[in-house]
Amino acid sequence: MLGTPGTAGIRGSPRFRRSAGVVGGRAPKRTLTILCVSKLTDLPKRILIGRALRSDRLGETLLPKRIALPVFASDPLSSVAYAPGEVLLVLSIAGAAAYQYSPWIALAVVVLMFTVVASYRQNVHAYPSGGGDYEVANTNLGPKAGLTVASALLVDYVLTVAVSISSGVENLGSAVPFVVENKVLCAVAIIVLLTLMNLRGVRESGKLFAIPTYVFVASVFAMILWGAYQGLVLDTTMKAPTADFDIKAEEAGLAGFALVFLLLRAFSSGCAALTGVEAISNGVPAFRKPKSKNAASTLALMGLLAVTMFCGIIGLALATDVKMAEDPAHELLKNGVPVGDGYVQNPVISQVAAAVFGDGTFFFVLLAAATALVLFLAANTAYNGFPLLGSILAQDRYLPRQLHTRGDRLAFSNGIVVLSGAAALLVWVYGADSTKLIQLYIVGVFVSFTLSQTGMVRHWNRHLRTEKNPAKRRHMIRSRAINAFGAFFTGLVLVVVLATKFTHGAWVALLGMVIFYAVMSAIRRHYDRVAEEISAPDEPSDDSVRPSRVHAIVLVSKVHRPTLRALAYAKLMRVDKLEALSINVDPSETKALRAEWERRGINVPLKILDSPYREITRPVVDYVKGLRRESPRDVVSVVIPEYVVGHWYEHLLHNQSALRLKGRLLFTPGVMVTSVPYQLVSSEKARKRARKRQNWVAPGSVRRGLVDERPRDREPAGE
Repeated sequence: MLGTPGTAGIRGSPRFRRSAGVVGGRAPKRTLTILCVSKLTDLPKRILIGRALRSDRLGETLLPKRIALPVFASDPLSSVAYAPGEVLLVLSIAGAAAYQYSPWIALAVVVLMFTVVASYRQNVHAYPSGGGDYEVANTNLGPKAGLTVASALLVDYVLTVAVSISSGVENLGSAVPFVVENKVLCAVAIIVLLTLMNLRGVRESGKLFAIPTYVFVASVFAMILWGAYQGLVLDTTMKAPTADFDIKAEEAGLAGFALVFLLLRAFSSGCAALTGVEAISNGVPAFRKPKSKNAASTLALMGLLAVTMFCGIIGLALATDVKMAEDPAHELLKNGVPVGDGYVQNPVISQVAAAVFGDGTFFFVLLAAATALVLFLAANTAYNGFPLLGSILAQDRYLPRQLHTRGDRLAFSNGIVVLSGAAALLVWVYGADSTKLIQLYIVGVFVSFTLSQTGMVRHWNRHLRTEKNPAKRRHMIRSRAINAFGAFFTGLVLVVVLATKFTHGAWVALLGMVIFYAVMSAIRRHYDRVAEEISAPDEPSDDSVRPSRVHAIVLVSKVHRPTLRALAYAKLMRVDKLEALSINVDPSETKALRAEWERRGINVPLKILDSPYREITRPVVDYVKGLRRESPRDVVSVVIPEYVVGHWYEHLLHNQSALRLKGRLLFTPGVMVTSVPYQLVSSEKARKRARKRQNWVAPGSVRRGLVDERPRDREPAGE
């Protein structure tokens, strides 16, 4: 016979009936077969991420500027917690005397920040649809440049999460020893927490992030102002905890090219303060109207706040005599003796806070807590940028279509989960060490900066060829000049970053970009190949020609209600030939089946296939293939009775052999598989339970994202 009593059919999930080549009989209630799974997963899901939102409520998730600033700018704002320290760490190679160059490096970073901000203000006006650097490069420089930018941004977003979380753990560890002793565990736990917060939706996560971000900004400005007041007005001597330490220089007395190279490396490390600037141009659709204007204003405010805090911390670090070293255990000396492995080097911002506010004071603890929180939440920039970019790439067929799906809370849930998994893996591999991770950082972002600004120059050149209005032409020429300078400056910085960081870990980021590029290219080729293969031809083809005959086969194990329903349905189809098919694996059961068939007088021929090796799937598949070989123009319709059950454990007891059989038949051309469901009592109980939950949604239900029609060219716009 066809399997055991549990093989009378195939699972009643709609997922199977929507599969290629599967045609449903009378479609059963869509939620019946997964109700018990839902009972176990839906309630925790609702508690963690909230109730599902309708698509027409997408407008309610748009952000005002006061929320958009912490959501999209938390990364560049929080980078002032580690970027100054990275500058001093590199300069310490030449000893504490090299710290005198830090103000000039800070000035170069400020000029670069204002250049990038001014350039991206042009981007958000010209391309407000959310494609950001990818769309600019793809439209103006071609698909390969667009894919290069996308690869760079995806790598940079993953690194943003890893670096921000690792740095936050280190800052928090200065006050809580347990955290620094279990860095990897704490970092991964925080990534999981951020994932849940973002799955609740952009607007809700933005409200949660706003308070810590604003507290951090206010605390840093208070520290800068209070430190300046003490030093300039009260003439108070402020000393950092490491002020009395000495630095054992690795390369003392550097001069000439060696010194220039060191300064360039320090500058490239300080450029970490610019990461996340591009996220605002990617996130323009999340702003309230007028979207472009609000995004441009947020960009300007973010740039002003970031450079002020960066310069203020560098200045206070010099005033309080902060000492940093890449290998503090051996390079930091106290009374001429290395501090040893037991010494924990606190970040620059923590040392400055201890000097200004006093170690352990309320304001010191407040700033430490706010710094750790904002570093954790800085990853939110990536949580908003990566899923949105992934959705756009999926829409352009460069990534799996599942990344274009919006989840319950109208967030791109699959992209959020992928980002979290990649960041957690990176944190685990590098031991949540921000100093190691930051060497991989900023390569990707400057690749996207440079190509994006180059694309904007071509954008303005194209529109200047057709624009006749003198006022608009002057505006375009000014915008082109800003973008051209931005392209030149960021391109120069990219060369510096590659030259100074390649052997220190930047090659890993480049390798990641190459892998992303290759994978996305392969996905696009696959989708294009499939689209070409399934496209409907203009002339008649075999797919549109009516088959000569339909040969229907009803699979049976014994004569029971599901079998009788399947036979009745098959007769209704009015096929050319109808027969019942069973597999003989137990002679006594086969004999009983034949006797019952004859006793009932069922007017459908019953064919018995012997199976000496007690297989079920292979004899059926071979028989069907034989029918196809004999009559290639005929269609074989295989009708399978199925049980529809209501408890998760019942799926383990039924339908397994038939499920495997269906999977094999789907790969056989010219074979149609029809599922005829029979609802057991347990499914009826489950259906009644489901009706009590009006907003119930089956786990795993696919929700297609709202299609974003992004025209490839737009009317020129600017500030």
